[in-house]
Amino acid sequence: MNKENKLVPGLPSGFEDRWGKKVLLKKKLLKVIENNFIKFGAEALETPSFEIAENIGSFLAEDEANPMSDVFSFEDGDKNITLRYDLSSPLARFYAQNNQELPSIFKRYQIQNVFRNEKAGNGRYREFMQADFDIVGNVNPAQANAELCNLISSTLSDCGLNKDQFTINVSNRKIVQGLINELKISEEKQTKVIRAIDKLDKPGFGLKGVEDLLKKERKDKSGAITKGAELSDDQAAQILNFLKVKDLKELRETLKNPLSQEGIKELEDVFEILGYGSNLKKVKTNFTIVRGLAYYSDFIVETNLDFKVTNNKGKEIELGSICSGGSYAKLISRFRGVDVPGTGISFGVDRLLFALMQLDQIKIEDQKPILVCVMDQKFLKNYYEIVDLLRGNNINAEVFLSAKKNLGKQLELANKRELAVAIICGENEFKDNTVTIKNLKGVKGENSQTIPKSNLINEIKKLI
Repeated sequence: MNKENKLVPGLPSGFEDRWGKKVLLKKKLLKVIENNFIKFGAEALETPSFEIAENIGSFLAEDEANPMSDVFSFEDGDKNITLRYDLSSPLARFYAQNNQELPSIFKRYQIQNVFRNEKAGNGRYREFMQADFDIVGNVNPAQANAELCNLISSTLSDCGLNKDQFTINVSNRKIVQGLINELKISEEKQTKVIRAIDKLDKPGFGLKGVEDLLKKERKDKSGAITKGAELSDDQAAQILNFLKVKDLKELRETLKNPLSQEGIKELEDVFEILGYGSNLKKVKTNFTIVRGLAYYSDFIVETNLDFKVTNNKGKEIELGSICSGGSYAKLISRFRGVDVPGTGISFGVDRLLFALMQLDQIKIEDQKPILVCVMDQKFLKNYYEIVDLLRGNNINAEVFLSAKKNLGKQLELANKRELAVAIICGENEFKDNTVTIKNLKGVKGENSQTIPKSNLINEIKKLI
């Protein structure tokens, strides 16, 4: 191939290769998350990467003229198909399709990749893994939603986070919806209002950014303009005043409309159930979270990390929620024509991984092998006897795959791979039925020992 025609290796924006420590940590997180999902009574579900586009729709896009702009869609014969952008919409389709075989209260967990056609960066990806836990059916909402908070706390603690390193924030969509109704905000403006409020804690927004989105327009630092909801000054002012309230008691006295009062009561019920367990102090009210996705109907939750996170350039960033969700009443009724309530949460596994890689406080089990060096091709059978002995005792091991590299080159490669132990055997060792063990992380000159072959397993276990 001509030099001019050589391919340039690289990835599209928003996608990432992972290897080494990052993959090991991700596998550990996934195991912890799955174990907690099972502990809390859920059964596993997998759905295809693609769904029929009209079946799952899109609740992401802010461009009203192009509602599918934030998802990856493709023509497939006479239908359009879409890469799933979350795991809730496929769950709704699955439940509607299989409800006759499912229990009346269906708890499921699902851990799979999702895809979003949006701007990437700072721990945001266009392909990323979500781990979802949902409860579908007619249940006591306070119990189900309190259980979600308990699950979040249990899972993040088992992932290695301390109690002061994360906060579970909760609210209820009925609270802000009641205010919107009271202010007589037209239906076509309501989605923009909800999404404006949801951006309060996002980088570069704050109250001023929300105010701009509630009114005519917002211009960001790049000069890009986002059209606002065009509320009146009084409507915008009342919403901004609401966003400054932090306490449930104060909110009950501020908002008198029946729908807001209903949402406040539902939150109080959740806190009552939480008080029966050990996680009450980890859960805080935050009425500024409303979840931008339109299918949420009442209870909502977002979990934030309480430590600094930096990007690849060392600049501190706002990572956003690492576990969020809430209740939905009409997601399944799109298929069945009747409301089937559900509530659930979703862990952003890759975003959580991005943060935990920086903490470096979580111990990862070393899975790297013992290297059996090849001193002479004629002893290859003997080297494989050693490696079989190690593997038979559940010790990861491999024989060096070339006899053409001298011992120095073999140990150099072992060090580059950060291996801990090498076994070196030549004619003398095989004659005396001994093995030489080299501790590659030990002090030079003191890190080798020759022992009887019968002691090999015991000595290796001391080093790994």
